[in-house]
Amino acid sequence: MLWGRDVDQAATVAVLDRARAGHSAVLVIRGDPGIGKSSLLDDAAAGAAGMTVLRCAGVETEAEVPFASLHQLLAPALASSSQLPDVQAAALRGALGLGPAAGGDQLLVGAAVLTLMAELAEERPVLCLIDDAQWLDGSSAQALRFVARRLQAESVAMLFAARDEFAPEGLPEHRLAGLDPETADALLRHIRPDLPPRIRVRLVRDSAGNPLALRELPRGAPPFVPALLPRRIQEAFAARIDRLPPDGRAMLLIAAASPDEGLGVVLRAADLLGVAPSGLGAAEEAGLVTVAAGRIAFTHPLLRAAAYQQTTFDRRLAVHRTLAQTLPADDDRRAWHLAAAATGPDEEAALALERAAERALGRKGYPAAAAALQRSAELTAAPAERTRRLVAAAVAANDAGQPDLTRRFLASCDPVDDPVLTARVCELRARLAFDEGSAAAAHDLLIAGASALAPVDRRAAGLLLVDAARNAWQLSDPPRVREAARRLDDLGLRPSDGLGPAVAAVTAAARLLFEGPAAGVPAMRALTSTRTGPPNLRLNAAFVAGLVGDFEAGRAISQGVADESRAEGSIGWLPLAHVTLAASELYLGRFRDAVATATEGLRLAADTGQPNRAGYLEGILAWIAAAGGSTDRCAELAARCHDRYAGNHIANGLAWAEWALALLDLGQGRPAEASDRLEAALAGPVRHQIQAVYSAPDQVEAAVRIGAFDRAEAACARFADWAAAARLDWADAVAHRCHALLEPSWPDASRHFEAAVALGGHPWEAARTHLAYGERLRRERRKTEARAQLRTAAEVFDRLGAVPWAERARAELRAAGAAAAQPSSSLAATLSPQELQIVRLVAGGLTNREIGAQLFLSPKTVSYHLYRAFPKLGVASRTQLARLDLSG
Repeated sequence: MLWGRDVDQAATVAVLDRARAGHSAVLVIRGDPGIGKSSLLDDAAAGAAGMTVLRCAGVETEAEVPFASLHQLLAPALASSSQLPDVQAAALRGALGLGPAAGGDQLLVGAAVLTLMAELAEERPVLCLIDDAQWLDGSSAQALRFVARRLQAESVAMLFAARDEFAPEGLPEHRLAGLDPETADALLRHIRPDLPPRIRVRLVRDSAGNPLALRELPRGAPPFVPALLPRRIQEAFAARIDRLPPDGRAMLLIAAASPDEGLGVVLRAADLLGVAPSGLGAAEEAGLVTVAAGRIAFTHPLLRAAAYQQTTFDRRLAVHRTLAQTLPADDDRRAWHLAAAATGPDEEAALALERAAERALGRKGYPAAAAALQRSAELTAAPAERTRRLVAAAVAANDAGQPDLTRRFLASCDPVDDPVLTARVCELRARLAFDEGSAAAAHDLLIAGASALAPVDRRAAGLLLVDAARNAWQLSDPPRVREAARRLDDLGLRPSDGLGPAVAAVTAAARLLFEGPAAGVPAMRALTSTRTGPPNLRLNAAFVAGLVGDFEAGRAISQGVADESRAEGSIGWLPLAHVTLAASELYLGRFRDAVATATEGLRLAADTGQPNRAGYLEGILAWIAAAGGSTDRCAELAARCHDRYAGNHIANGLAWAEWALALLDLGQGRPAEASDRLEAALAGPVRHQIQAVYSAPDQVEAAVRIGAFDRAEAACARFADWAAAARLDWADAVAHRCHALLEPSWPDASRHFEAAVALGGHPWEAARTHLAYGERLRRERRKTEARAQLRTAAEVFDRLGAVPWAERARAELRAAGAAAAQPSSSLAATLSPQELQIVRLVAGGLTNREIGAQLFLSPKTVSYHLYRAFPKLGVASRTQLARLDLSG
């Protein structure tokens, strides 16, 4: 029976009811030790009739064992793992130690868990109860958070119970407070009807309504104050332990020191220590532990802590040494017991921990590997070996998304005369600096790392210099780009090093910044043919494709990396692939594709801890919102980009935001504001970004509309110089449009407009040309010709969802004496970004399971989105989708 928890029970019941209704729900129940979190989970389990209940609890001393909690949670369901997609099944089996280590990222394990839960929920709703979530091992916590964020329509309920140390990362929360005084008094009367009223009043007052305190403190604990409540409860438990016979106390110590070893290991250790097993029975009779299914469970985590601390230091060391003897050499727990028994440098324990870390890395258990390597370093006497292990710990912590821990490990490293270690430290510090907004410091650290590596590994040094150049470009820092290019040239790399295209890109970028488009763009254009090689080099080529205007190549390269990364489970590359892919789709006039790609990219950036990718993606979304006339959405996204720039000084997100706000002004009839904004942006770091070129046509139009012809001519020259170097039809067409807008002579303007229309181009720019041409034709009183141009413009703008631009074209049509057609939109416009993604994949012949594996969704959620999309599209079956036009 729960006392005074009606409101709290209602919150958990709502989560269960939602799962039973075919949806999913998550709730994090937070509160102090003893406040009743576990009891609320027990109550939810008791009310889970007709549901599959999966349960686990974090254990403080198991936090270094990779996926320990996840294994506990999924143990009853692992028979269903054979139904998972092959890549996911291999990742899950490898993570849980049930198969060989698999490739892919650690988040692939989370995707596998999501699919597994959805498979179980096909039979009946699933309830996952995760107790003491603050003690989950890092790998399990990451996987379970991934699942919780992705749940939508799977009939899965997740309840986390945690103290305040647990980071919910955006999951919904419910806080448990203490019982009100009346309920607390009633509970105390029920537990201890013999207590004198004076004592009862004091306990009710000082317990702050903590149920565990009300139960345990009357058993003989000393007076206490609320601020020290957990410690005083532990003291109350210690008083109960003291009443046990010596063998009982010893058995509790062994059990407390070996939370995951099971009854057999505890009994073997007890035998080696000369402890009678009858002591375990005494502890069970006292209500301190339960023994069932070969395991020993303490009745409360604070009781475990009390049992461990309620003895001498020497006794604890002896227990850990004995437990290590009972376990095989390749057991991770043996390594940790050896470490717990060490009182100084101990190479046996250090080596055992390093090997445990290697096993954890093979299973993508990066947090566990970092912890093992840190402790291994602490037990290492030789400074160079200690630093090597600390650097390895920092690498694992960085891969686990733990920047604070990475920083701490690096700060503890001793200087060593090892160029490889020195370079690794520089690279890690550069990553930290970049993520903290110190991209300049990151650049300098990468340069230092490359200098250290150059004498021993030119290729590795070259990779660091390519990264340094990329950082400098994002900083809008031409001198640093040129420095990286010079150092790359000095390395004397050979063709066999495989860095030719990347080095050429850096060299060309430096020439572009210092000598202009004619010097840099042609050399860059050759790199867009890259289709093979490591993902980072291919995505570098996709970025270069965006700089030279070859958006088809950029899209093909990015899509190839994204498809490969999904197939292999390399989730970490996807946010960057989505950056270049979404930008290419935008420039190609595939606005809805770009929105879907950028939206998914933002989710993946959050999942993988890559906040610097988010600014670029938010900028793309802001630009599309501006084109569509979504004022509030554009302003919100642009504000986020500005905030990110203030924190990280990365200019590309800022460039998108400034262009988006200017485009919004231009589209809503505020050319002066648009012109002023673009002029101001070009006075800052935006001037070195490619958006300074691609926004130039907007600057031309805005300036012409307000009569600022000097501004318009400068912007026109900037774009025309770049277009001449790029030698692309779409760019030449836009350059002709810019010249036409500036041309006062109608015959000359007409020639430019006709050339622009003939060259064509991507939908957005082509529609802008038709609009500008139609407006000029109308002013020249050539209304019949104007109508044809304006109708074409309106149709394309409608298809793109560019509402203010379509309205402008229709207004011009009316002024030209033609009835403006009603706005039309594509079928794709009726769908959400995720619905559009899924519908297109279905139209391509993929099954729900295949789509779920690609998008890291469950098949049930894919089905849910299809259920919502079909009525919008007017279809009733998957086969009908293939006949629809889903472009736009």
